[in-house]
Amino acid sequence: MDGLLDLDHKHALDRDCMTLSRHVLQQLQSFSADAQDLSALMNRIGLAAKLIARRFSRAGLMEDVLGFTGQTNVQGESVKKMDVYANQVFISAFEQSGLVCRLASEEMEKPYYIPENCPIGRYTLLYDPVDGSGNIDINLNIGSIFAIRQQEGMDLDGDARDLLQSGRKQVAAGYILYGPSTILVYSMGRGVHMFTLDPSLGEFILSQENIRVPDHGPVYSVNEGNFWQWEEPIQDYIRYVHRHEGYTARYSGALVGDFHRILMQGGVFLYPGTVKKPEGKLRLLYETAPLAYLIEQAGGRASTGTQDLLDVIPDKLHARTPFIIGSKEDVALVESFIREHTRQTRPEAIAP
Repeated sequence: MDGLLDLDHKHALDRDCMTLSRHVLQQLQSFSADAQDLSALMNRIGLAAKLIARRFSRAGLMEDVLGFTGQTNVQGESVKKMDVYANQVFISAFEQSGLVCRLASEEMEKPYYIPENCPIGRYTLLYDPVDGSGNIDINLNIGSIFAIRQQEGMDLDGDARDLLQSGRKQVAAGYILYGPSTILVYSMGRGVHMFTLDPSLGEFILSQENIRVPDHGPVYSVNEGNFWQWEEPIQDYIRYVHRHEGYTARYSGALVGDFHRILMQGGVFLYPGTVKKPEGKLRLLYETAPLAYLIEQAGGRASTGTQDLLDVIPDKLHARTPFIIGSKEDVALVESFIREHTRQTRPEAIAP
């Protein structure tokens, strides 16, 4: 009996002590300088997440937290005060860290360089500091998205051309979801793993390892208010799920929250382009490529509708893409409507 108690205690202790930084080293199976850098880098992302989570949890009690700044970002979107705060948190977390040479965010027109880090910082952090910021003032789920890429070349003119590569060049990717609990999900190409912030310890503790998305799920997540702006094949897909049993609509307006549901329960999330804006709304480097990396690691798929999303090469830092992501079978079903429409309207475009 005592041995059984000792065994239970050992397992509980092992689970409770699996912190984010320790998990990275275990994933890489190394204590090399590179592995320690990536562990420290993920630890800094965790620190940024804790600071942002704390700010969110007290937002209604503090001045100058909620509402708009009155400015617009490089995307032409109105900037929330929390967008500015969260963006600065990521910058502050990596200054004087020696880990990254530059940070690129959808809130900044150009990458932010940290010259003192550049001689030794071999990585670039790309991130969306607050995804779903429209939900902030009404206390709904929001998130942050991040990706890590290797710095390639000295990039002396600062134009970050080396970032204009496919998502398969990502070293790691993940997101933070701020909700009833704060969770961090990440992958370094060895599966997808979830950590939950334990406020009493101030640590992200492993809560689920090797997450796998079901091959098919009941959820379809899309802003149906845009229905009449979409191309015909997307409209046809929505009509299909309306007419068939087994589908349920779930959409919050916060990409991270909607994606997390799909990752855990299966289904498909869509943010297609429109007739007027076929490139869509979501940014490739900061939003769609990091989530595509995660879903492939979890056994799912991500597509533009005509191409695997991780194969898309951006032509500029803030390039956008249509986005279809989730369970393999559900993504394939959406693609089948697009292929059929192309076959009927442009048969010459179908590969033999």
